[in-house]
Amino acid sequence: MAQAHAFETDFWKDANLRKTWDEIVPGAPRKTLPYTLTREAIALYCKAVGETNPLYLDEEAAKKGPFGGLIAPPSIHILLMFSCTPADDWMRSPGTINAGQSWSYNIPARPGDVIRLEARALDKFIKRERLFVVHDNVFFNQNNDVICSGRGQTIRPM
Repeated sequence: MAQAHAFETDFWKDANLRKTWDEIVPGAPRKTLPYTLTREAIALYCKAVGETNPLYLDEEAAKKGPFGGLIAPPSIHILLMFSCTPADDWMRSPGTINAGQSWSYNIPARPGDVIRLEARALDKFIKRERLFVVHDNVFFNQNNDVICSGRGQTIRPM
């Protein structure tokens, strides 16, 4: 099995590259990167969140399941959000608070899928001296099928 790319855990690294509040432009697409999802990345994600479903981890059991092979847990979009964005993406800013989100899941991501993210800020506003950004995110596979899509709000650090 190929070695998964190491995930950066120092969230302050490259913080000086990230866009500031004034640089976030509602409607403008965010710069994103394609990411090839590996079986090992799925297994590491499952281990990190305590997921043991054989559809995600056991190839023989998954072949007998409803999807005919291994799939990724729906919540893998959390890993994909970081894997598909460069170091200067404003969403990666340390101190960002998740103020709510809603996701729709269409098809499962699978090992070997090349994931593409289309993302943008929809709006930004100040409420009670806090900086809010409303954003949407859509993940596609290499066939341009929508894996999942979501809309959320974050509170940005001052």
